[in-house]
Formats: sequence, structure tokens, C-alpha cells
Amino acid sequence: MAIVIGGAWPYANGSLHLGHIAALLPGDILARYYRQKGEHVLYVSGSDCNGTPISIRASQENTTVAAIADHYHREFEESFTKLGFSYDLYTRTDARHHHQAVQQLFLQLLEKGHLYSKKVEQAYCETDKQFLPDRFVEGICPNCGAKARGDQCDNCSAILDPLNLLEKRCKICSNEPVIKETEHLYFAFSKFQKELEQFVAQAKQEKRWRDNAIALTTRYLAEGVPDRAVTRDLPNGIAVPIDGFRDKKIYVWIEAVAGYLTASIEWAQQHGEELKDWWNEETISYYIHGKDNIPFHSVIWPAILMGLNNPSLPTHIISNEYLTLEKRKLSTSQNWAVWVPYMIEKYDADSIRYFLTVNAPENRDADFSWREFIYSHNGELLGAYGNFVNRTLKFIEKSFEGIVPNRKIDEAIRQQTVRLYESVGTLIEKGHFKEALEQVFYYIRGANRYFDEQQPWLQVKENVEAGKQTLATCTYIIANLAQLLQPFLPFSAEKIRTMLQLETIEWQEQIAQPTHLQAITPLFDRIDIAQIEEEYNTLISNKVDL
Repeated sequence: MAIVIGGAWPYANGSLHLGHIAALLPGDILARYYRQKGEHVLYVSGSDCNGTPISIRASQENTTVAAIADHYHREFEESFTKLGFSYDLYTRTDARHHHQAVQQLFLQLLEKGHLYSKKVEQAYCETDKQFLPDRFVEGICPNCGAKARGDQCDNCSAILDPLNLLEKRCKICSNEPVIKETEHLYFAFSKFQKELEQFVAQAKQEKRWRDNAIALTTRYLAEGVPDRAVTRDLPNGIAVPIDGFRDKKIYVWIEAVAGYLTASIEWAQQHGEELKDWWNEETISYYIHGKDNIPFHSVIWPAILMGLNNPSLPTHIISNEYLTLEKRKLSTSQNWAVWVPYMIEKYDADSIRYFLTVNAPENRDADFSWREFIYSHNGELLGAYGNFVNRTLKFIEKSFEGIVPNRKIDEAIRQQTVRLYESVGTLIEKGHFKEALEQVFYYIRGANRYFDEQQPWLQVKENVEAGKQTLATCTYIIANLAQLLQPFLPFSAEKIRTMLQLETIEWQEQIAQPTHLQAITPLFDRIDIAQIEEEYNTLISNKVDL
């Protein structure tokens, strides 16, 4: 069985912030978990280097699209690596293999009769002498009255036509655009209305998608899926491989979602594997993104796959709500964000992963605050998890010269541990990562209570055999934490395996007891709570008022 996991492709027009990581982290948790189970996993993503946002940034900085894309793609790769993201392939949409594969997919859709040409009216800026891509048109959403881009309203999640915006303005020069006629290729999405309805109904019945994905997609389908233009007059992107349209580009929202497939094609070629072994009717696929990307994964991408006769339709949609910052909506334009390069330079990667998982916006918006982050680190990671590991191993080092007692494990704890693998694994597979991690930390708190109740510091003096059993049981717990926490907190899990000299990583009870400990070091350092005020003041001082 193949497990294909696709993380949304961040635009390479600015640094990642914590909201991006909160949305994308579930993909890495899934990939690590399924690998531990011994499943065949393909985890792909990449930087979106085509389309409007990068053109805007390049224009603002008086540089080239390539220079912007190169800079942020390198930064993304470094950030994801330092956070422990274990992509099998992290690529980019301006790569040659992606351009070639997308053009082939485009031609297949044309050959199958799903594309047609149509003359349409489009916003044109007479100041800048160009047709305006959707994101270059800004105005007021006709549905909710909020400020919106021409392609989508972030406030009400409606997919928009830029011509329907009220008070339209060109993003480049702020002048009002005129409307001119041009010709584009359209994808006949409406042909797949019934198939999409059946597909979504099945996903709802089997509870494979997040509630927000079901609700939004049901709304879109109830309104009727319109045919949409799949070419644009864009300055950068993938050229349309069809006579009469070669001066146009394939629209980013059709070619970017195709990246999951094109990255899989590239990975299979690099590793001498057959694509059909990964993309087939038996494939279990997970799509990881924020709620603003729901329609692209629940309507547009499934319709494209249906048009290609590809049976690997999205199995699970893991669509997070938004992450707010100090009770306010994140705003990159106002610099109201915590940027990932800054975060990973100052804080432990597992601390970031822990907080963004246990406080994940799975079903509703969640908030990041410096106070909660630092108290979470000191209380849960250091105080509960790190403390249990450190005091157990330090005690063995001191009392038994680092030799782990070889004694029978407490049976009740063994049974609890075996059940934990099953319950946590089920929760991960269903996309309930917050609850899964909470269960492991409930187990950790129970382990601390066990240590306190058994009082091994007294047992080794009064009943050494009882003390040895306590310490053997505690070491057993730690060895299993190195596996149970591997999907969530891979760096500290690796530290444990090094200290216990364990080599295997599986998703089942670790029964092989270590014999000799080496180089016991704390998993985490305490964060001075004075940093709460320092970080908050830095955030406030860096905010830009528009």
C-alpha cells in the first residue's frame, strides 16, 4: 500500500511564518509515523516559484523573479530542514521537470476534450500596459464586503472573478483598470459536478476530511462548479504549449496543485520506480494545507485528476484553521508575524513542533502567544518530559554506574504502553494530532507519578530489587517514548535513542532493554520567563502601521 502525502506549496515571495508551519506540520507527523509502521511513504512538496506574488515582490525590490524565487526557496529548504521536516522530495515549480510534466498534463486535458477557448473580458491596466493577473486586481469582495484579491477572498473563502470585485484597483500602480477583451483556455469543471458531489459525499460519510473542508466544499458544489480560465497573461510561469496561446501562461492554481503529481513523477524517475505503484486506486493520500487552500484541493485538483482518469483522488484532507498571534490575525504586510528563520535561531525545534501541535488550529482558530509558548516549554517539555527522562537516567548513572537493571517490567505499565501505540496511531491516521500528542503526555505525567510513588531513592537503600524493577520500568517507558514521540518531537527522540544506545525505530512496543547508558544530557534547557516580555515588546516595536 502506498501512502502519498502532499504539503501545500508556499509562495517563494517572503519568509515563512508560524502560521505556515502550523498548517504544514501534520504532513511530517504523518510521514514519520507511517515510515515507522513500515509503510511505503512518499512525502512531497516544494516552493511555488511561479505566478503573481513573486512578480509583485520582484517589482517592489527592483530585481528579477528568479532572484526572489532562488532566495526564498533556499531559505524554505533550510527552515524545513531545521524543523525536522522529512520530505522525500522538496522541489520548486520553476524546475524544468515540473514545467515539462505540467505541459504534458495540460495537453492530455486538451486531448480528452476538457479544455476549450473562450473570448472574455479582463482587467487591463493602461498605466502599466498589461492585462492584470487575478492577484494584481484588488478591491471589495462582492459577497462579504471585505478587502479582497481578484482570485479569492480570505475573509469569506469565496473564489472570485476579478471583474466582480467592487472598487477595483491595480496592485502595481493603484489606478482603476479598464476592461478589455482577450482569449483564454477554460477547463470544463462543470462537467464534473456530479462526480465531485458523489466524491465529497463519500468523504463526508467516511469522515476522511476535516469538517471545514466538507462544509466549504459542500457550499461550493451547491452554488454549482463554474468553468474557469486555466491560462493567464502572466509575466512568469509555464508557457501554454498550444498554438495561438503560446504567449500566455498556465494559471498557477492549476499548475501548482499538479505539483503533487509532478514531484511524484520526478521522485519516481530519480529512484527508478514506477509512478503507477504510487498513484493508483489503492493509494492513501493526505493533503496538508490551511483552510484558504481548501477549494484547490477539494474541488479543483480532484476535477483535474478525474479529467486525467487518474484514480488517486484525495483520500484525506487535513485543512487547518488559522493561527492568530497574540489574539490578532497574522498580517505579513503589517509585520505582525513570528518569522520562522528568527524562531529556529532562538528556540528548540521540538519546542516549536510541540506547541504548534498541541495548540494546533485543527477545528477552530488557535493563538500563538509568547507567554503560552514559553510556559508550555518550561512546564510540559522541560518539567514533565525532560525531567522524567533526565532524573531516571541520572539516577541509574549515579546508583548503578550507568548499567540499566535487567528486571521484569511492571505489567500494568506494559499493557498501558501497548494500548497507547494503538490509540495514538489511530488518532494520527485520522488527522487528530493534537489529541494524539496529548495522550502521550498524559502517559508521561503518569510515568512521573510512578517514579514519585515508587521512590527509587529509598528503594535502592531498603529494597534494592524493588528499586531495580522501578528503574527498569522507567527506562522501558523512556525507550518507548523515543518511538511514540518520534513523529512529533524527532530531535529529542533521537537524543534518547543515543543515550540508551537504541537503533531501531518502529511503531510497536520497544521491548529490547538497553544495557548501558552513555553521555546523559538534558533534553531541554529552561527558558527565562523574562523573554516573554522581551519577545512581545519586539513584536510590537516591529509592527508596521498601514
